[in-house]
Amino acid sequence: MSVIEHGGVPPEAPPPAGPPPKALLRGELRFLRQYPRLVARAPRLLRGPRGSGPVIDIPGWKSPESAMLPLRSYLRFLGYDARSWGLGWNQGRPHRDIARLIPKVERRARLAGQPIVLIGWSLGGVIAREVARRAPHAVRRVVCYGSPIIGGPNYTATARRFDPAFLSRALEETLENERRRPIEVPLTSIYSREDGIVSWTACIDRYTPEADHVEVRSTHIGMGLDPDVWLAIAERLAR
Repeated sequence: MSVIEHGGVPPEAPPPAGPPPKALLRGELRFLRQYPRLVARAPRLLRGPRGSGPVIDIPGWKSPESAMLPLRSYLRFLGYDARSWGLGWNQGRPHRDIARLIPKVERRARLAGQPIVLIGWSLGGVIAREVARRAPHAVRRVVCYGSPIIGGPNYTATARRFDPAFLSRALEETLENERRRPIEVPLTSIYSREDGIVSWTACIDRYTPEADHVEVRSTHIGMGLDPDVWLAIAERLAR
């Protein structure tokens, strides 16, 4: 098994209950195996579905824009006008970055004459979801991978660093957002049970009506170079 797709919520997915096991965090060094996998799958990647249109990608927590350059380059090869979010490193301030990104997405959509695809890795996916929630007129689709859908850091390896009161507020805030204003655009969440940074059960979107899920076998860090992630994204964008 390398990829499993679910049209809705995976039937065996329990609600998130905490950070991923520490054993998985130690296994994150296995991301290096993605390089030979990427080379081996190159023929299939080169035959990926072509498309066109504007795409904006959003890096994960404490990551630079260059972290998503390999995926961005692949999407450009397939015909998309793929660009980074233009806000530099993701410093872990999602409220600020959501407010800064919305006008950039709206302007890009106006210039392109069509709505934007947003792709986010980890915290970048959280930001992408919130931009789509607030500006659905400017967003065609969201794809996130390794992204905690709710709870902020509650279900991540960093949870132990935060005050319990902060974690409680973060969880309640995201749940209230989902209850008050569900996301209206199609959304794909890509997750892995081998993720040592974000609990895979927290990547299941139980709130977006048009959500689907793709399961891959990858570490969290390795998702950026995982050929199955790239192909899943290419297939969604071509729809």
